[in-house]
Amino acid sequence: MRYISTRGGVSPVTFSEAVMMGLATDGGLLLPDRIPTVDGQTLAKWSQLSFPDLAKEVIGLFMEEDDIPASDLAKLVDRSFASFSHPEVTPVVSVGDRYILELFHGPTLAFKDVALQFLGNLFEYILAKKGGQLNIIGATSGDTGSAAIHGVRGRAGIKIFILHPRGRVSPIQERQMTTVQDDNVYNIAIEGTFDDGQAIVKQLFNDLDFKESYQLGAVNSINWARILAQIVYYFYAWGQVGKSTLQPVTFSVPTGNFGDIFAGYMAHRMGLPVEKLLLATNRNDILSRFFNTGTYQAGEVFSTISPSMDIQVSSNFERYLYYLLDEDSAQVKELMEQFSQEGSFGVSDAVLAKSKPLISARAISEKETKETISSVYKKDNYLLDPHTAVGVCAAEGIVGAICLATAHPAKFGQAVMDASGQEPELPLPLQGVMERPTRCQILPASFDHVRNHIKKVLD
Repeated sequence: MRYISTRGGVSPVTFSEAVMMGLATDGGLLLPDRIPTVDGQTLAKWSQLSFPDLAKEVIGLFMEEDDIPASDLAKLVDRSFASFSHPEVTPVVSVGDRYILELFHGPTLAFKDVALQFLGNLFEYILAKKGGQLNIIGATSGDTGSAAIHGVRGRAGIKIFILHPRGRVSPIQERQMTTVQDDNVYNIAIEGTFDDGQAIVKQLFNDLDFKESYQLGAVNSINWARILAQIVYYFYAWGQVGKSTLQPVTFSVPTGNFGDIFAGYMAHRMGLPVEKLLLATNRNDILSRFFNTGTYQAGEVFSTISPSMDIQVSSNFERYLYYLLDEDSAQVKELMEQFSQEGSFGVSDAVLAKSKPLISARAISEKETKETISSVYKKDNYLLDPHTAVGVCAAEGIVGAICLATAHPAKFGQAVMDASGQEPELPLPLQGVMERPTRCQILPASFDHVRNHIKKVLD
C-alpha cells in the first residue's frame, strides 16, 4: 500500500513516509491508494478482540511488512494504550436509550489521546530507524495540543510547537498545555482564532524550503496516522454493541475539523455496518451547512461552551471531498484553490445527493447543548461534556445510537456545572493543574511572527 495526495501532485509514498510528511507537499492531504475491505467473518472475529489487539489488525492493513513489521507494530500499539486508565481503553456504556463511547480515558482525558499516544510512539520509532530530528508544528482548538504534547514530551530528537487561540480554550485545556515544563515543549498563544492558527501551520508546511530545512512534522489530523488510529474505535464500539451480528449501527459524532467523523467514514468503506453517521456541529456550522445545502463557506468563528469545535475551516473535509468527487484530484485542487481565494465553493445537487444515504448533519445551539447536559444528568445520572452533548442532542430519538464522548466533563467543569447543577469530579491528571507554573509565548496571529519565533528557537 502506498499513499497519494488528494490534489494529485505527490508520487506514491510508504506509510512511514506519509507519517513524516504530514501535509502533502502539494498542499493536499495524504490518503491510502486503496481502501482495504473486510468481510463478515473477519468482523465477527474482530468483535471478540481487545482494543489493542483490534488496533493491530486494523492498523496493520494500512502498511507493508517491509516498512513496519507486524512484530514492531504490536509493540508500538501495546506501548501506546498502556497509558489509558480503563482496561478497555475506549469502553462503551449504556446511558438511557443510547450508548456512549467513552474516548476520554487517556492521559489528557480527550479522544485525541487515542491517536496521539500512537503517533508519538510512531515518530520515535521512525526516527530511531532513519535517524534525524523532528520539529512538530500543530494548532489546537483545545484538546489536540495537550494530547500531542503528552504524546511526545521528553522524547529524544523531537521538539513540539503548539499554537492555541489565546483566551478561546477552556482554562483547564490551556493549563494542560502550558504547565508542561519539558525542554522539548514550546507553547504559543496567538491573538486570534483556531482557524488563524491552522492557516499559519498550513503556510509553514507549504513553505517547502522551511519545512525541509527545519524537518517539520505534523500532529494535527492532517497527519494520516491520526485518522488511522481513530478508525479502530468505530470497529470496537460496533463489536461491543452488535457482537458477532452484522447489524448496522448509527454513530453520532461531535465534529469540528472533520477528522473524527472521517475515520467513521473510512470504517464504513472498509465494511463496518454503519446505518448513519450523524455529523453534529455547534454554532460554527460550516460542515452542517455543506451537507444540507452543498455550499462550503467560511464564516465568523463564534466562541461557545464547546470550544474545541469553534472552527470554520475543517482541514479533513478535503479528504472526504476527494471521495465525494470520485477521486478526481484535479477537481479537488480546483475547489480548494477557489475556497482559498474566495472563502467558499459549492457542489451540484447530484454530487451532494451521494452523501445523503450515509451522512446526516445538524447544528446544535448553545441552548440545546445546555438542555442536553441537564436532561441526561437528571434522567440518567450521567454527566456529558459540552462537545459530547452536541452529539447526544443530534442523536435524540434514535434508539441504540452510539454517541462519541470526546472529552471528560471535568475539562469543562464550569459549563457542565452551570448546565446541570453538578460539579464534575476532578480526575487525578487534572488535580492541581491550575496551581502549577506555566510557560507560554504570546504572539500575533501572523505567519511571519510564528515562523520567526520557531526559527529563533531552532537556530
